[in-house]
Amino acid sequence: MQQGRTPAGVKIEAFPEKTMIFGLFRKKNNNQAIVDRQYAALTAAARMPDLYERLNVPDTVMGRFEMLSIAMILFFRRTRASAVSGQEIAQEIVDAFFQDIDYSIRELGIGDNSVPKRMKKLAGMFYGRLEAYSKAMDAGDREALALALQRNIYPESPVLADLSGLADWMMAAEAQLSAVPEEMIASGAATLPPVV
Repeated sequence: MQQGRTPAGVKIEAFPEKTMIFGLFRKKNNNQAIVDRQYAALTAAARMPDLYERLNVPDTVMGRFEMLSIAMILFFRRTRASAVSGQEIAQEIVDAFFQDIDYSIRELGIGDNSVPKRMKKLAGMFYGRLEAYSKAMDAGDREALALALQRNIYPESPVLADLSGLADWMMAAEAQLSAVPEEMIASGAATLPPVV
């Protein structure tokens, strides 16, 4: 991640999507109802019980972070080709995601002095996942995606969990999102598919 402050809207050339974190906590009211609706849909998708019961995602704080990150990444990948309004909504949704994380950290009783360091670490984790998953998905490489998921969801496990089902779900979710018309993106009506 780039050091120092980056003005909002300036792209980091190596990975332009990383500029999203620099919009964190900016006040935006134009799209609030749309952002709230879309964020609620993405968080509901990340909490689907089948993800945890059938696809080997641990039902833990970090497991929930992983699934919410995946939902955000899938939506962000869809909106990277959207019109300006879709990209603005994606920016605001990722901002809301990091605001939620900040709030959750504080609710856990983490001191104010430790929050920025933890937020920086979690932002790095998120963007690392975005890069790894995007590389595998852009190549259509289900096995590479499953391995990246394994590394991130079970980083210290000596036994490999089978995350091929989660990789399949992500590929299906991306295909579904790619078919979502721009008007649905602009109105905050995009959804992720159920686990089948």
